[in-house]
Amino acid sequence: MSQANPIRLFVTHLWEPADDYLRVFEYLESSRNFFYKNFGAPDRRPAGDREAQKQELRAQISPVEVVVALSSLYAQDQDLLTFELLYTQASQKPVVLLKPFGSGTGVPKALLDLADEVVDWDERALVDAIRRQARHEDTTRWDTIEFKLD
Repeated sequence: MSQANPIRLFVTHLWEPADDYLRVFEYLESSRNFFYKNFGAPDRRPAGDREAQKQELRAQISPVEVVVALSSLYAQDQDLLTFELLYTQASQKPVVLLKPFGSGTGVPKALLDLADEVVDWDERALVDAIRRQARHEDTTRWDTIEFKLD
């Protein structure tokens, strides 16, 4: 992965940028040396019925390497979110599932079954999961704790 060869990703949406959708990109932007191209376009809702929406979602998901799924969208429109994940799975692309932000609610089993990896809302965990699933890169990062002895 480099600036010339960014990871192509799609973040699930319901045709409007929600707080969790925007939060994903805040996390990705704050990560150093992580380059990506977003293929999702929640502001480009197609005119027409549900099938037109699904066709546009297929077009957005087709060129990507990995899909980041927001489990918080399940309560709003489980059919559309499930469609996005089923299409991703049928296209043999990995899914990184984010747990609901800031709530103690669990992730529905229907979503867990469609995910390749489930992560908490942690910038480092999210970036590492995307790298692992999209490019099979293992970061082998270490935490360094500094302390002073008196």
